Amino acid sequence: MTEPFVYGGRDAATPIALVNKASYSRYKSKLTDAHIKWLQQNEFSAKAGNLCGLPAADGSIEKFVCGVTDLTDPFAIADLPTRLPEGLYTIEGSGVKANLETLAFGWGLGGYQFNRYKAAPRNAAQLKLPNSANHPRIHEMVAATSRIRDLINTPAEDMMPQHLSATIAEIAQTHAGRFQEIVGDELLAANYPSIHTVGRASDHPPRLIELVWGNEKHPSVTLVGKGVTFDSGGLDIKPAAGMRNMKKDMGGAAQAIGLAQLIMALELPVRLRLLVAAAENAISSNSFRPGDVIQTRSGITVEIDNTDAEGRLVLCDALTEACEEKPDLLIDFATLTGAARVAVGTEISAYFSNDKELGRQIFDAGETVGDPTWQLPLHKCYRSLLKSNVADMTNSASTPFAGATTAALYLQSFVDDNISWAHFDIMAWNTRARAGRPIGGEAMGIRAMFEVLENRYS
Repeated sequence: MTEPFVYGGRDAATPIALVNKASYSRYKSKLTDAHIKWLQQNEFSAKAGNLCGLPAADGSIEKFVCGVTDLTDPFAIADLPTRLPEGLYTIEGSGVKANLETLAFGWGLGGYQFNRYKAAPRNAAQLKLPNSANHPRIHEMVAATSRIRDLINTPAEDMMPQHLSATIAEIAQTHAGRFQEIVGDELLAANYPSIHTVGRASDHPPRLIELVWGNEKHPSVTLVGKGVTFDSGGLDIKPAAGMRNMKKDMGGAAQAIGLAQLIMALELPVRLRLLVAAAENAISSNSFRPGDVIQTRSGITVEIDNTDAEGRLVLCDALTEACEEKPDLLIDFATLTGAARVAVGTEISAYFSNDKELGRQIFDAGETVGDPTWQLPLHKCYRSLLKSNVADMTNSASTPFAGATTAALYLQSFVDDNISWAHFDIMAWNTRARAGRPIGGEAMGIRAMFEVLENRYS
């Protein structure tokens, strides 16, 4: 991916004036009669998405005028990097300076292209930012989001547990973090039996991957990610249509990795711990079966109702491990249920929390930064739907109703009541193309969560 930004310097850049209906008349008063006539002939009306180039005397484009509706929208100009000719541009206009960070973030994502296996059709246009711009924050926000997208977009053959491990090890080295992992049968010896159960049928050994960073005296924040690198459904095998995009079932791990990278890169004053439970839910002679009763790290026994409800099995051991350190804040990310998508659609991050104040903060932060979230209820009465006759609980409810809530209640069984916890149940995938958001892997909830962390700890 081409570097989306140029910082300062004397390189010539073509200006883009951002105008709305209110500011357009003022802007026109500064133009020549020829340019005003040109805009009229091209039926430019300052509507969102309208773009018009104003010619110079030599026939080249002197400047562009672009209609916008809301400068606080992170994706207000995210289509420009691929709509404009390749080159260097600056943005100007009423309100641009106050919203430069937000607009630049969208520009950076507008130039994103996943080109690991196929060359990009063209380079994206670049944005020149003034030296006064908050370069590290803009750069790292775009970098973390692009990392998440790349991880999810990569096919499973190149994104197995060992590949997630290599990514986390690289990030740990970059930011002077401590990396370690427990792999394969070592999981049994170290008492992470449910992670091992899900991944044991694969030729790619399951693992619990850990990164620790920061000053131990700072507040502790633990991130947990579901890293199911491909989900066949196990013996309760998915139909072909349901399996087609299951390379994205490690999307929760990708979110946790991206958020961890952002925290470290911007040096948030926390003691960070990242735990990724990575496994492939494959089919073999030693696959776990419906009706099996498995052990978990917490000591809770779980009867397998459905082998396709495997994400909560890898997460429960990781959550138990996370709680052993009594973190100040515990956040997990998972592509866990279709029910959450039915509830809020594919473009909103559903989340649950045992902490009312944290729940409110997440929603407010999402509204502030344009990363929409919606809280669903941890309705305790539905715990009875996880009842088993032969074990402490089942891994899947006896009814399809409230599937996102029953999955969250399952996870809550492994979280200490006195630990502030939030669980994100996300799509991690764009099903339609929008400005700055191509079809494919997507970051969901991390900007909202980072805003919460900044407000709490910076």
